[in-house]
Amino acid sequence: MRTAGDVFDSAVHVIVVGCGRVGARLALELVHDGHTVAVIDKNEAAFKRLPAGWGGDAVVGAGFDRDRLEQAGVRHAHALAAVTSGDNSNILCARIARETYEVPNVVARIYDPRRAEIYQRLGLPTVATVTWTTDQVLRKLFPDRTVAEWADPTGRIRLVERALPVRWCGKRLSSLETETGARIVAVTRAGVPQLGPGDLVGQEGDLLHLAVSFASRTRLDEVLGEPATAPGEAGGR
Repeated sequence: MRTAGDVFDSAVHVIVVGCGRVGARLALELVHDGHTVAVIDKNEAAFKRLPAGWGGDAVVGAGFDRDRLEQAGVRHAHALAAVTSGDNSNILCARIARETYEVPNVVARIYDPRRAEIYQRLGLPTVATVTWTTDQVLRKLFPDRTVAEWADPTGRIRLVERALPVRWCGKRLSSLETETGARIVAVTRAGVPQLGPGDLVGQEGDLLHLAVSFASRTRLDEVLGEPATAPGEAGGR
């Protein structure tokens, strides 16, 4: 059985199902990175989004059609992305690739966030388009807002990104963990990431990457919204 380990350490074969704006851009990026790529789309006109001589293969048909998948090289593919405009088609295609052909890395784009969460819990990686877009817009509107970068399939643990407020500069970041119950996995400082917190002291411009539970995320927002106090000055907390 093929495994997902070290899949992208060298050039591999990738199948992209759907040649819309996302699929076409993805295919071009993959070819640019040195991978071999086959794109499947049931509408031949969709391939006009790909420039002449783009370097990959184009297969006309449905992504869940086994004959089309085999024509696209699914038996030696190491990854497949189903990014058509239909949730059902994407899920069906991804499941066939994973369960029938044992493609190690599979992802399906899903528009319905509720369905995406269900399939994620079943072990099928998904990208919830609506949720992702909403998060990206909110990130631009409110830079200080807590942004979720990753969540486990149950939703109980999340990896979030949070800018350190100026009032926390000069404080030991370990005290922030004590106050909130969150765990600071890493700190990006001046564009350079480093593990934390240890004896790390907060500096202006720090970007925190924290592992949080639902309860600690709420407390994190409360604490970062309050004036910081030095260790030992927390009163009755």
